[in-house]
Amino acid sequence: MAKKNMEQIAEEIALPILDELGYELVDVEYKKEGAHWYLRIYIDKPGGVTIDDCQEASDRINTALDEAVTVTYDFLEISSPGLDRPLKKDKDFIRYMGRKVDVKLYKAIKGTKNYTGELVGLVDGNIHVTVDGELMEFKREEVAIIRLAIEF
Repeated sequence: MAKKNMEQIAEEIALPILDELGYELVDVEYKKEGAHWYLRIYIDKPGGVTIDDCQEASDRINTALDEAVTVTYDFLEISSPGLDRPLKKDKDFIRYMGRKVDVKLYKAIKGTKNYTGELVGLVDGNIHVTVDGELMEFKREEVAIIRLAIEF
């Protein structure tokens, strides 16, 4: 089964469980690393998730996935997206407007692939970031990853 389909099926199974537990489904990844397939589900809640939250979600989701014979994986991992969480969904760009982000591009613009600035938002599907006082617009397909910047 295709990676995208596996992620979609896992999301459909996990979402009602996470909603019931009061957790937000942030992302689902299905990746082969070495000889093993990993199904990673990232969750969040106001105030952040704990190890106990991840364990509770893992137990419930693992049981549901075992009942769905269409989902095959070697390891299930449930975790927080972390402080430097990637922004992927439209709602992420709304939620984190005004926050500092790191943008990594596939191809250099103005001689660089990496930018850090304030997220202005998502406009007509394009990511707007203010970098050193200049408004920059990045097409989603040009962006390898955009993450919340960690400031110390």
